[in-house]
Amino acid sequence: MTDLEIPLEKDRTPRYRFFEILPGALSWSLLALPFILSVINVTVAAVFVLVYLLVNFSRAIAGVIRALQGYHIMRQHQQLNWQVMLDDLEAGEVTTEHVKRPKWHLAALRRLDEHPKSIEPSQIIHAIVIATVKETRAVLEPTLESILNSDYNMEQVILVLAYEARGGEATERQANELIRDYGSKFRHAMAVKHPSDLAGEIIGKGGNINYAGRKLLEYVEHEGIDLKRVLVTTLDADNHPDKKYLAALSYTYALCPDPIRASFQPVSIYNNNIWDAPAPMRVLATGNSFFNIVLSLRPHALRNFSSHAQPLAGLVQTNFWSGRSIVEDGHQFWRSYFAFDGNYRVYPLYVPIYQDAVLTESYVKTLKAQFVQLRRWTWGASDVAYVVNEGFFKKNKVPRFDLITKLWRLLEGHVTWATGPLLILGAGFIPAFFHPQSFAANELPLIVSRIQTVALVAALAMIFVAIKTLPPKPARYKHHHSLFMILQWVYLPITTIVYNSFVALYSQTRLMFGWYLSFVVTEKAVVTQDKEVII
Repeated sequence: MTDLEIPLEKDRTPRYRFFEILPGALSWSLLALPFILSVINVTVAAVFVLVYLLVNFSRAIAGVIRALQGYHIMRQHQQLNWQVMLDDLEAGEVTTEHVKRPKWHLAALRRLDEHPKSIEPSQIIHAIVIATVKETRAVLEPTLESILNSDYNMEQVILVLAYEARGGEATERQANELIRDYGSKFRHAMAVKHPSDLAGEIIGKGGNINYAGRKLLEYVEHEGIDLKRVLVTTLDADNHPDKKYLAALSYTYALCPDPIRASFQPVSIYNNNIWDAPAPMRVLATGNSFFNIVLSLRPHALRNFSSHAQPLAGLVQTNFWSGRSIVEDGHQFWRSYFAFDGNYRVYPLYVPIYQDAVLTESYVKTLKAQFVQLRRWTWGASDVAYVVNEGFFKKNKVPRFDLITKLWRLLEGHVTWATGPLLILGAGFIPAFFHPQSFAANELPLIVSRIQTVALVAALAMIFVAIKTLPPKPARYKHHHSLFMILQWVYLPITTIVYNSFVALYSQTRLMFGWYLSFVVTEKAVVTQDKEVII
């Protein structure tokens, strides 16, 4: 089996370090460029700023269109009778007449002779791996209940509760109690303890689910189940799958032309506790949900993120997940991509998995926890060096053009994450600072302000999506609390700068200097009806 692991810190060559430095070096250089160009030639500086803003303006408008389309598709898919559609697939024809079906489903039935199913829906077994460290029962129990409330037969579902030994005796006792209380409701259930300090691993979710995945494999092989039948979904402790998720996933998997070389990505929506989270966290959570909806309509750019599904047969070929990356979800895309020599695809599922906005016991701790969470996400810039190393300096059959295109999207995405908000908000004023008498320099801020005004339509679209995806208001909040869901958007410029640009720059700068991040679990709090916060 090909070694797909990230090199240990001591084994990283100067070449590898060069590409770790590259994202941060490009980000800082791009931030410095308006100053440098303003000193050299004010006209060139003005043109650079204007072109950059127009490119990002067009992206913002395209994002608005995709977000509204994506929201509409997501709502449609949540209303479909997936179980009837699965019955149709099983039979190869329409089984009942009274249920309305989408045209694409009827077209898929007509194509079955030409493009047969890869597996019968009734043969699919779902394994759901829930990673936990010290989360309380108040966090984990709603996750288990959401799975059990699925419009799906639980006799086709295996539950794996993956917990950390470093969580202590309380964590182990809780895991075993949950399996005792809920296990009989599934086909099979097991609690798997991930030992501390395994060789070659760093602390993180990757090592935990990696270990649990291997225990799952032992069970499946012992039961004589074909690995292709088992579809593995990884969840964080606070992830609540939509009731249509398992059925929609089964449908997509059954029709997938090459399911072993594929994974399946639902839409992550951060609104479980949106009414309880502080306003800045609500804005960030909604922005992340908005981005995930947009990305679902860009399959060519889609990568594994947070909760996702992959067949056990495919996981065996990728040697499961990485135990050395703190961003094991996005990194799993690249492991799979190279394991299958580029013949690998992520399929979007237009059905959500609901997750928590960041919330802990106090306002200040919540602000810090949000920074820590986004710091981990932006650490995905470390994949640039991995992709270059695996793609260009190891033998593989990955198509060069496809590799270069994906590498460019990865690098450009992280650089824009760090620099985009700062350049959009501030770059238009830099030429005038150096050349206060220049007509072009003084006109630039006016042009920029008009572009930014029109671009506010993107913020309005985000507010629309936020309102439409809001869960019902808890009874513990009065009616006027709904007004805060609108007023909160005054935080948008601040959260964009502090929790996007600054966090991304922080991560990339640490990577430049080799100050590697360790995994820090984001604390998850639950607010009771009495507004008591439980950690």
